[in-house]
Amino acid sequence: MCGIAGFFSQRPTAAATAQAMLTELGRRGPDAAHQLLLNTDWQPAADGGIHNALLHARLSIIDPRPIADQPMASDDGQVWICYNGEVYDWETDKAELEAGGARFSTHSDTEFILRGYQAWGIETLLQRLRGMFAFAILDLKQRKVHLARDRMGEKPLVYSLLDGDFAFGSLVRSVLPFLPPQQRDFSADAIDAYLAHRYIPSPATLFSHIQRLENGHRLEFDLDTRSLRKQRYWQPVKDNGDWLQELDRAVAMRTVADRPLGVLLSGGIDSTVIASRLATQQLTQFSSFTAAFPGSKLDEAADAADSAQRMGLANLAVQMPDNLAADFERIVADLDQPFADPSSFPTWYLSREVSRHVKVVLVGDGGDELLAGYKRINKHLRTRWRSLLKLPLTIKPSLDGKGAGKLATELAMSWQDAYSLRFSGFTPGQRLFLQGNRPLTRLCHWRAPDDIGPPPANAPAGLHHLLAIDFANYLPDYILQKSDLCTMAHGLEGRAPLVDHRFYQTLLAQDGKQRFTQPAKLIFRRAIHPALPADFFQRKKRGFNPPLSGWLKTSLAPRMDGLGQRLAQLSNGQIDAAAVDAFAATYRDGAEHLAEQMLQLLILDESLGQLSRLATQD
Repeated sequence: MCGIAGFFSQRPTAAATAQAMLTELGRRGPDAAHQLLLNTDWQPAADGGIHNALLHARLSIIDPRPIADQPMASDDGQVWICYNGEVYDWETDKAELEAGGARFSTHSDTEFILRGYQAWGIETLLQRLRGMFAFAILDLKQRKVHLARDRMGEKPLVYSLLDGDFAFGSLVRSVLPFLPPQQRDFSADAIDAYLAHRYIPSPATLFSHIQRLENGHRLEFDLDTRSLRKQRYWQPVKDNGDWLQELDRAVAMRTVADRPLGVLLSGGIDSTVIASRLATQQLTQFSSFTAAFPGSKLDEAADAADSAQRMGLANLAVQMPDNLAADFERIVADLDQPFADPSSFPTWYLSREVSRHVKVVLVGDGGDELLAGYKRINKHLRTRWRSLLKLPLTIKPSLDGKGAGKLATELAMSWQDAYSLRFSGFTPGQRLFLQGNRPLTRLCHWRAPDDIGPPPANAPAGLHHLLAIDFANYLPDYILQKSDLCTMAHGLEGRAPLVDHRFYQTLLAQDGKQRFTQPAKLIFRRAIHPALPADFFQRKKRGFNPPLSGWLKTSLAPRMDGLGQRLAQLSNGQIDAAAVDAFAATYRDGAEHLAEQMLQLLILDESLGQLSRLATQD
C-alpha cells in the first residue's frame, strides 16, 4: 500500500516539481519515499535535465525491508514498476515463475508483479492478479508505459496527457504540480457534477486536464508516438462455485501481513459477516474497532461490542469528537478533491485511532452494492412503470428541490438517470438555483456501465440496470474511494473481502430469489456466526452517520459567513453568491433537511480554496 506518481515529458522538468508530487503522497506512504529521475537517454538526471520520473511513497505491509522499496527494477534495468496495492494468493504463480527461471530477491508482491509482467506480458498478468492495485510499469524495451487499476476500484489512479506529456498519480494533488500553470483550471462540468452527486464521477476530476482511470481499465502510453490507449481488461463472469467457500478464501488471504491486523466492526451485516468468517476460521487473535457516537440514536457501538464478545474478538470503541474545527481542513485535504459523504468524517477519525494499534484492517465495504441492500433501489424500482416515459418538461430553479418541481424533474429524466435522484447532492432545480440559472450540460453525470450483461434469473425487473449503475459509479468512486482516502490518510491499509472479484462472480451465479431478498442479504445467514442473535437480520439499517446537525450549529457554523462570496470567486462566477447565502440562511432558519447539502457547500468551499492555492504555486 502506497502512493505512486510519475511523468514522461518532452520538456525538462524541475526537481522541485517531482518533489512536490512526491510530497503530496507522503501520508499514503509514511515508511519510505524514493524517486527515480531520468533524462531523455533514460540515465539518472539532475535538475534541469529531468524528463522522466517514477515516484513512490511506501506503506510497508509485506516484506518491510528496504530491499522491497520502490521504484523497483528488473535485473537488467529495462523494466521498472511503481505500484500501490495488495495482491493475494500468488504463491502458486510465483512457483511457476521460479520454475521458468525467475529468481526472487524479496517476498513482496511488487516483485511478483514485476517478474510476472516479464514472463507473461500485461494482459496475462492482469488476469492472474487477485486483489487491489494501481500500478505503472515502464518497459524500456517495448518503449511503453503500462498502467492499470484493479477490477472493482479499490485503488485510485489519475492521469494527464497534454501535448504528448504524460503524468499519473494516486491523487489529483500528486499530478497537479506537473501541469503547466495555465492548464490548471477547474472544470465547470466537474463542479456541477459534484453538486449533483457529492463527488465527481470518473473519468472526470475537478481539473479540466486531469482524468481518473475507471476501475477494471488499463492504459498504454507509447513513448515514441506520445499516444495513449485505454481499454477495459475485465468483465465479470458467473462462477458456479460455493460462494461461502470463496468468501472464506477471500477473508483468509487478506489476513496475510507482516504488520499488525484488525477488523472494522459496526452493528451492520457486512462487517459482521467479515468478523464472523474470521471467528469461524479460528482467526480470533485480531481485534475489532468500532466508531461510537455517544448519545446518538445512530450509535451502534453497543451492538458491535456484543457481537464481538459473542464471536470471541476483542473490541475497542472509538468515540467520535463533538468538534470538527481543528481537523476540518486536514480532512478535506485528505479527501483530495471535493467529496461530501458525511460518513467520511467518522471514517477518518476511526482510521486515525485504529492506525495507532494496527496497520491493516479488514472492512465490510461492498455488500450493499452486490446484494441490493440500499432502500433507494426498491424505491426506484416502484417507478419502473414509466421506464419508457420521458416528458419534455422544463426544470425550474428551486432552493429546496421539493414539491411539484421534484416530480417534474424526475419525469424530465430517463428512468435510469432519475435513479441518481434517489441519492443526490442537489437536484437539477437546486443546481440551477445555485448556479444563477446557468444551463445544465447534463442532468446526471454518472458514467454509463461498460456492459451490464444478462439479468440474474428470477430478479426483479429493472434491478440489473440499477446494480450496473452502482457498480460503475457508486461502488468504485464513492464507497471504495472514501475507504481508500480515509484509511491511507493515516498510513492504514484497508482490505475489503466482499469486493474480491472471484467471490463476486460466485454471487453473480446465484438465483435472484437467493441473492435479492426482503429484508436484504438473507443469503448471508449461512455466513453469520451462530452465536449471534436470531433477529440479527431484522435490525433496522442505521448506516454510518455522524451528528451532522450538531457540527453545523457549532464548529462549522462560522464557515457559513461569507460563503457565497467565496464560492463565487473560487468558481469564477459559476456559483451565485446570493443564491448560496439564501440557501445558508434557509438552513439556519430551521430547514434541517438541508443539512447534508449545507455540508456539501462547506466542503466545496474549503476544497476549492485549497486546490486553488495549490494551482497557483510554481
